[in-house]
Amino acid sequence: MSQPFGISCKGGLNTNLNELEMLSQPGAATRLRNFEVDPDGGYRRINGFTLYGGDSATRPESDTAILGIFPYALGIVVCAGTSVYYTEDGITWIQVNKNTGHTGVTQAVLAGTAELDRPNQGQAQFVLMKAPTGHTDNEYGALSIATAGGDKLAHFHIDGTGASRLFIYEEISTPAAATYIEEHDKHLCAVDVVNAPSTVYYSKTNDDRDFTGVGSGAVTISDRIVGIKSFRDSLYIFCENTIHRLVNINDSGSVAVVQVTNNVGCLSGYSIQEIGGDLVFLSPDGIRTVAGTARIGDVELGSVSRQIQSIIGDIAASINTFTITSCVLRSKSQYRLFYTTATESSTTAKGIIGTLTASGFEWSETLGIQALGLVSGFNIDGIEKLYHGDKDGYVYNHNVGNSFNPAGTATSIDAIYQTPNFDFGDIGTRKTVKYVRISFSPEGEIQPNLRMRFDYDDTNITQPPDYALTSIPLPAIFGAALFGAATFGATNDPMVRQAVEGSGNTVSFRIQSTDTNAPYAINGLYIDYMPSGRR
Repeated sequence: MSQPFGISCKGGLNTNLNELEMLSQPGAATRLRNFEVDPDGGYRRINGFTLYGGDSATRPESDTAILGIFPYALGIVVCAGTSVYYTEDGITWIQVNKNTGHTGVTQAVLAGTAELDRPNQGQAQFVLMKAPTGHTDNEYGALSIATAGGDKLAHFHIDGTGASRLFIYEEISTPAAATYIEEHDKHLCAVDVVNAPSTVYYSKTNDDRDFTGVGSGAVTISDRIVGIKSFRDSLYIFCENTIHRLVNINDSGSVAVVQVTNNVGCLSGYSIQEIGGDLVFLSPDGIRTVAGTARIGDVELGSVSRQIQSIIGDIAASINTFTITSCVLRSKSQYRLFYTTATESSTTAKGIIGTLTASGFEWSETLGIQALGLVSGFNIDGIEKLYHGDKDGYVYNHNVGNSFNPAGTATSIDAIYQTPNFDFGDIGTRKTVKYVRISFSPEGEIQPNLRMRFDYDDTNITQPPDYALTSIPLPAIFGAALFGAATFGATNDPMVRQAVEGSGNTVSFRIQSTDTNAPYAINGLYIDYMPSGRR
């Protein structure tokens, strides 16, 4: 008599548990590449990326790597090579690192203005202050730009519109340079890791250019700083081996540095993000959070990446060879971190995706996205935008479309979901699998493949062939469905029945697609099998 076995896809990628422990988490994945965990359940194949500027897109500085991107005014600001560029369409790039002075110049004059090169420019950080003192009043705010390598803190903003608009670009001499910057309680805070790696400078209140006037100051700690982030009423200072808080920044009599922990450090300031009311960051032993507790002034440090600790260990072991970038997709409650070397191609670049669910963070991996200069932010209309660049100088719309598009060439997304090895409650009994039903949520035409492997992929037994799942019905949605292309009465989450063959004591399932078709979600599997003799 046949027996049923059903699982729902939840738990995300788990690379740490052994095979027996994984039996208690049947919905988790042993491989989950180019999928993302849906907060409401299921694993969804990710979107791709497209060229910013479309088919006519150009590069700001030929094949020079993108060092930073930020949405500003009506377009984006990009750091590449020794320069800073602004574009509104991805086709025409305006070099803005010019000696304009505080009054600024029109675009017609800008082209002939002397450059202020950034000879040591590296990975960039940006801070947008909406209405800092001393800037010409404008609707876009003022953008501060810091960079690894020892270049001066730069300020850029646009005033006005049309041909008469002014471009203003300045460099600040104090501090001598700026690597990490952050706005905290109306102060611009900066760290110069080249000349003063253990000092945080902060500007006058609501003034992003003056670090010497009344209300400004500096604090020095006993560890090398790797990043700063404003969180609630404190500026968190992340160091190589410790974490501190700068408090009471607006009270010169009580401003102080409070130690959070002396035995946990941060590997990269570019990994620090705020999500779900917490700060997350990359530490040597995992992705950690700094979470506020019920007691005022107290904090709790905890790792949220135990499921993928082996992947984190590989990143930590080679941290000095990687460029680390990260961002938060607020609409998906998702944290993304990418890592790549200076010479790696986009096809081999990797990343991790953590989705905040009711059960905590659940993880997956990416392959094929080289996300340098990664940013998520809001444009002038308040719409969340995501961008990334690569080592070849291209800028992309991130999380858009059905394919990867390195250099504008549509490339298939290779997505894999693999289950644990199931023993259906008794590893000593041989089972013959009759059919599998898979719940999909397709967003267009899809044709994934199903692979089964018995007895831990034993090469000494005959394994069944792959099955092409070609009959996944698309639901007919009024106003959008095309006659002959959708199925009347089909559900949004169709169950696809696939007859299969093969037997063994354990079996695992893999669903894979390598194409430029629409994304889809896998919600769960129902397996019909027949037990036979024990061995």
